[in-house]
Amino acid sequence: MKRLQTAFIQTLLQLSKPFYAFLFAFVFYLIFSTLAGSPFRVREFAYFNYLADAFLHGQLNLRVIPPLTHDLSFFDGKYYLYWPPMPAVVLMPFVAVFGVGFSDVLFTILVASVNVSLLAKLLQEADAKKLLELDSEYRAMLVLFFALGTVHATLAPFGGVWFTAQILGFLFVLLAYLAAIKLEGIPAFITTGVLIACAMLTRNHLIFTGIWPVFYLLQKHWKQKHLFLNALCLFLPILAMGLLFLAYNQIRFGSPLELGMKYHQMSPFFIEDYNKYGAFNIHYIPINFYYQYIYYPFPLSAENLIGGSLFLLSPVLFYAFRGLKLGYRNPNIVMWLISILFTSLPIFLLMGTGWVQFGPRYTLDYTVPLLLLTAFGVQAISKRFLFFLVILSILQYLPGIIILSQYQGTIR
Repeated sequence: MKRLQTAFIQTLLQLSKPFYAFLFAFVFYLIFSTLAGSPFRVREFAYFNYLADAFLHGQLNLRVIPPLTHDLSFFDGKYYLYWPPMPAVVLMPFVAVFGVGFSDVLFTILVASVNVSLLAKLLQEADAKKLLELDSEYRAMLVLFFALGTVHATLAPFGGVWFTAQILGFLFVLLAYLAAIKLEGIPAFITTGVLIACAMLTRNHLIFTGIWPVFYLLQKHWKQKHLFLNALCLFLPILAMGLLFLAYNQIRFGSPLELGMKYHQMSPFFIEDYNKYGAFNIHYIPINFYYQYIYYPFPLSAENLIGGSLFLLSPVLFYAFRGLKLGYRNPNIVMWLISILFTSLPIFLLMGTGWVQFGPRYTLDYTVPLLLLTAFGVQAISKRFLFFLVILSILQYLPGIIILSQYQGTIR
């Protein structure tokens, strides 16, 4: 028994290393995916594959019409996506080789596994740069927690247009934070700017997660020469890609600010609210707050797959409040918090809570700064109690993953 316990601990400690974190996540996400079918399948809502095909053929509207058109935008006799196009750009080489039948499920699993690996790397680099003070055991437990005890675990195995976009957006945010921490000089500014822009063109409000990397880079290089040139290298990619996105909308819908929401074929469930309040309105704040922070989805049933409390389902995140208490004078802590709050604002105003889901999936958008804030809070606490909370988080998310696998036809 003691040998098994020792072996388990040694295996757990490997999760602080990016390569082992990737393998661990890939195996589990692949297994979870099989609950709903083959991990090589293509979802009915693999719309980014079809947009990638359109781009490869020099057009912005879909050339090949998917078997389902639910949630697509129909304008002037053509089908478009109202989601930002970066996932389709990333998928272009795969669709060029394999066609629109390329598995969005496997693609999402791979990207999600890379996310877990890069989180291990981010915690490692943050510790090396003294942003945090975490030994390998703390880091391993946080990686395990993120992989299986947060809403990321419910999005990773199943593909589909929304889940793929969120997983890929998370990747770009992670890479932007890593670039800001690890790189120096002009390469740091250019790379971080490009990655923030890519995140923005995956999910527009992810631009606000870039508040901390921008602050950190400017602070780190404040006394160096050529700061203005460096800042220009940071903001120009964001500005350039933002202008391209506005032109993309202008060409498609005749207005740079029209995403296609006006023309999208939404669920009848949302039509009354949309006609009355539009896609973004303060009217939606109370319901979004409730389903993201208060609602507890147990006992599970098909009727209550509409969210779940961020902190009750992932209690490790309560340590973010300890992080705030300990570091309220630390400018990095303040900027992590500001990044979270600004990214949250559009989520609170958005129509709908994420539809069929387990846990608050939109909160994944600000989970990178939230995890850093949590990591700051877990410093020097009881490892035994932290591990208990990690396991409690995993045990709550596992049933959610299982029941979600039964409703793949309705997940977008």
